Amino acid sequence: MAEGRGELPPQPPLHLSLPPASKRPCLRPAPRGPGPGPGPGFPNSRFRCPESLLDCAAKAVAEKWAFERVEERFERIPEPVQRRIVYWSFPRNEREICMYSSFQWAPAGSGAVPGGVTNGLPFRRGIRLLETGCVENVLQVGFHLSGTVTEPASQSEPEVTHKVAISFDRCKITSVTCGCGNRDIFYCAHVVALSLYRIRKPEQVKLRLPISETLFQMNRDQLQKLVQYLITAHHTEVLPTAQKLADEILSSNSEINQVHGAPDPTAGASIDDDNCWHLDEEQVREQVKQFLSQGGYYGSGKQLNSMFAKVREMLRMRDSNGARMLTLITEQFMADPRLSLWRQQGTGMTDKCRQLWDELGALWVCIVLNPHCKSEEKSGWLKQLKKWGDMDICPLEDGNYGSELPNITNALPQNSLARPRRTVFTRAMEACDLHWQDSHLQRIISSDYYMSPAYQREGESLLFNPQGLPLWLDHVPTACARVDALRSHGYPREALRLGVAIINTLRLQQHRQLDIYKHQKKELLQRGMTSTTNLEGWVGHPLDPIGCLFGTLTETCRVEDDSTMDTGDSGDPKPPVYHHVPVWGCPDGGESYLALALEVALMGMGQQRVMPEGLYAQDKVCRNEEQIVTKLQEMELDDLLVQTLRKQAILLLEGGPFSGLGEVIHRESVPMHTFAKYLFSALLPHDADLAYKLALRAMRLPVLESTAPSGDMGHPHHGISIVPSRYPRWFTLGHLESQQCELASTMLTAAKGDMLRLRTVLDAIQKNIHSSSLIFKLAQDAFKIATPADNPPDITLLNVALELGLQVMRMTLSTLNWRRREMVRWLVTCATEVGLRALVSILQSWYTLFTPTEATSIVAATVMSHNTILRLSLDYPQREELASCARTLALQCAMKDPQNCALSALTLCEKDHIAFETAYQIVIDAASTGMTYSQLFTIARYMEHRGYPLRAFKLASLAMTHLNLAYNQDTHPAINDVLWACALSHSLGKNELAAIIPLVVKSVHCATVLSDILRRCTMTAPGLAGIPGRRNSGKLMSTDKAPLRQLLDATISAYINTTHSRLTHISPRHYGEFIEFLSKARETFLLAQDGHIQFAQFIENLKQIYKGKKKLMMLVRERFG
Repeated sequence: MAEGRGELPPQPPLHLSLPPASKRPCLRPAPRGPGPGPGPGFPNSRFRCPESLLDCAAKAVAEKWAFERVEERFERIPEPVQRRIVYWSFPRNEREICMYSSFQWAPAGSGAVPGGVTNGLPFRRGIRLLETGCVENVLQVGFHLSGTVTEPASQSEPEVTHKVAISFDRCKITSVTCGCGNRDIFYCAHVVALSLYRIRKPEQVKLRLPISETLFQMNRDQLQKLVQYLITAHHTEVLPTAQKLADEILSSNSEINQVHGAPDPTAGASIDDDNCWHLDEEQVREQVKQFLSQGGYYGSGKQLNSMFAKVREMLRMRDSNGARMLTLITEQFMADPRLSLWRQQGTGMTDKCRQLWDELGALWVCIVLNPHCKSEEKSGWLKQLKKWGDMDICPLEDGNYGSELPNITNALPQNSLARPRRTVFTRAMEACDLHWQDSHLQRIISSDYYMSPAYQREGESLLFNPQGLPLWLDHVPTACARVDALRSHGYPREALRLGVAIINTLRLQQHRQLDIYKHQKKELLQRGMTSTTNLEGWVGHPLDPIGCLFGTLTETCRVEDDSTMDTGDSGDPKPPVYHHVPVWGCPDGGESYLALALEVALMGMGQQRVMPEGLYAQDKVCRNEEQIVTKLQEMELDDLLVQTLRKQAILLLEGGPFSGLGEVIHRESVPMHTFAKYLFSALLPHDADLAYKLALRAMRLPVLESTAPSGDMGHPHHGISIVPSRYPRWFTLGHLESQQCELASTMLTAAKGDMLRLRTVLDAIQKNIHSSSLIFKLAQDAFKIATPADNPPDITLLNVALELGLQVMRMTLSTLNWRRREMVRWLVTCATEVGLRALVSILQSWYTLFTPTEATSIVAATVMSHNTILRLSLDYPQREELASCARTLALQCAMKDPQNCALSALTLCEKDHIAFETAYQIVIDAASTGMTYSQLFTIARYMEHRGYPLRAFKLASLAMTHLNLAYNQDTHPAINDVLWACALSHSLGKNELAAIIPLVVKSVHCATVLSDILRRCTMTAPGLAGIPGRRNSGKLMSTDKAPLRQLLDATISAYINTTHSRLTHISPRHYGEFIEFLSKARETFLLAQDGHIQFAQFIENLKQIYKGKKKLMMLVRERFG
């Protein structure tokens, strides 16, 4: 939007022409005589003198009356009076110039721009041009100001001089023209420079009356000379126009002769002209359209929010362009092509876009609630709002979900069966029915001292509280919308008065509800349920009532310090600084606007309210809650604010259905975790007991409690049943649970070292948090805090971390969790930090915490590691105790899950003979039933490695009984195990080899594997392992005798079967590979005594059977004859 941003292509410079100012006929003869110069009273006068009566009158007339009305009212106006009116008709406030040339206002001469507005904006650039003497030839002719502004040369651009013309009326700039050809919604820097020159240096501006007044003073010769000189100076431009006008004037029947007088662009506005600042409507449309087309990217969302802020700024200045600009923005929003696309696809708009629409709707409420707008204006707005709201593409208030919120003028529930369609403009349309004529309301906003007489304060009153202070009994969001409207339209004092009346009303209602609850408390606690009295939550409400009241009250308490202004860099703004401002008209003088702001924020945040429907509405509740907490955290708490905080916290704890922190709340009540975390941190230094009581109360999340009562929400629609798919209405449940976890973590950190408090917090966590991942996070947080790097560990907090970790183990034992291994390892680490007894405890109760695999492979293995022993500095008895527990665990796990735990159990029991034997027997017992060949082979290899070859042989034999290797599985992963088992048996002796060969023949049908085993068995003599007590003959074994004869026959048979299987589906590209296969087969055949005869017969059979495969058989003959 700002100049110099590079978002729009540069426009070619325009030729300077007179702005389209008023061209009303000017006939009145001019008064004679010289008039005074600017005289005293201009703003930059060094010596301030009282203004003359002439200046006072001229200022008032110049601001309110069109000059034509002045001329009509008075037959003759002296030239000095005309000069003063013309002089004072130019805008006098630099803030107004800034408003139309930048996003935010910065005081003149401050050299800085608050809020991070960059120096590239037109206003700042205009100031620089003015201060560097770039403005020249300034001339004011009537209501027209002109001059030249020179843009200094830069590295890439030469020096350029632009002609600037400004028309104005009643202290407003009505049109601007500049030779730079600026295309933006803001005035260019050259217009700013000329305007500020006129405001700051009025005495240096040549001032002339409207040109028509000067012409009246001339005779015929002078007029003719003027026209001829004008034509000569600009003959190429004006000669055709001059001739045309001359022809028309000389023609008696021409249209120009039917009108008395002639137009004068310098003579000011006519009575019928609108009096408003110049706003380039086309540029507003183009810029909004451009920002919307970017879809929230490239900072367009910030730009649109800045345009909304500009509308609010205009409203504060009571500038009619505020509503005009918002209308232009809304038209472009409604023309956004994405609206129809979202509607067709049934998808919701993006979150950023939703927030922009919300702000748009809220601004319209503000517009129509203008306390001084005319009825015809309001009617026009209502008609336009209805037109937009009736369009199918108009976004709904609650984000594409049906709404059942009460309307703005009536807080009673509507018929949930026929819920009306509520768009983002519905509240603004409802606000059109509101008025400001109520006499009680008028008295509230017009006086700080409006109270009821003392004699009328007995008994109940709808207008005043018992102290006589006025109340405003209205639907709270509606009442707050009135406050926002007053504040936005430039009535801050009136907004404060109404805000105080609303707070007094809320206080009274809070105390009355508390009294009612105290009478019903026993019954409600017995039933364990409550109803919610608030059908509409104030936090997350479309009108943001709490944020509005808080902002209105704190605005008047804000300390404006020039040192807080940044230097135009868009860095992080500093937090606001507040001070106490007494409430005007407060009878005892003890009230402060800052304390009221805190109180109303606490009331609103602590309100019990049912979670609204729809993802967007729920997300808005969370977002609004965090926004209010952020603002509260910016307040530095002093004694008065702490007193307010304590008082309200106690009221919320004692509260009934109105409080979200009451003893019993509705199942689907919005949780208070975020709010309670703020309260806890704020109260802890001042009242720790209250802080803990409040935070512990807020830990609950009833919607996750399966036994929680359903309650009664006051109207039928909410009484829906919770279906088994886990609370489909609570779209933000994950966020809420994380906030619950944050609250718990904050309490754990604060309670470090206090066992009693830690135990209470731990109980609350175990009772209320149902997510294992979040409890694990809490356990990790507690562990981290309990074990600082530079200090000894805090054993109390360590124990809490361990207990939380144990709970996580129990919760995730029978459910899938991708972080389970990490959780188990962390628990062992935590238990190690706690000490020996913790490790012994988890080892002894492993079955409630871990799976057998986890217990043996992770827990026991880590506990028995050398690092753990060193970390704990254990003596021998302690090491033995730990080892004994680990062995007992290992045996129990091996019994429960031998397939996965047997090897770990054997490893853990190595140093204890009895335990090791027990583990081995468990493996043997399980081998025939549940264990696979791969598990048995692994354990068998382990046994050989540990020096138990016979046991290894036994386990390998058991593994072979589970194995089945087909003829074509020559790459099976178990082949190495089979070869190893045969090698082991061969090394043990002839008997072991004879025992395993039948198992091999039965299990292995792959010819190449069998031939490999046969070859290995014939290369060396059996029994080379040297088993004690056995004799070794040292002779090689023959393939003609048992046990190798059986293996040889099986191998030859496997080759024959495999050959036939391969020939069934062989393709020519595999012929060469097949010939090599037959070569290997021949080597095996030849190991038999008559092997060459068997092989020759085998080849002949092949030739006969497969003679159709001529090419292949030819290759067979070439190789084998």
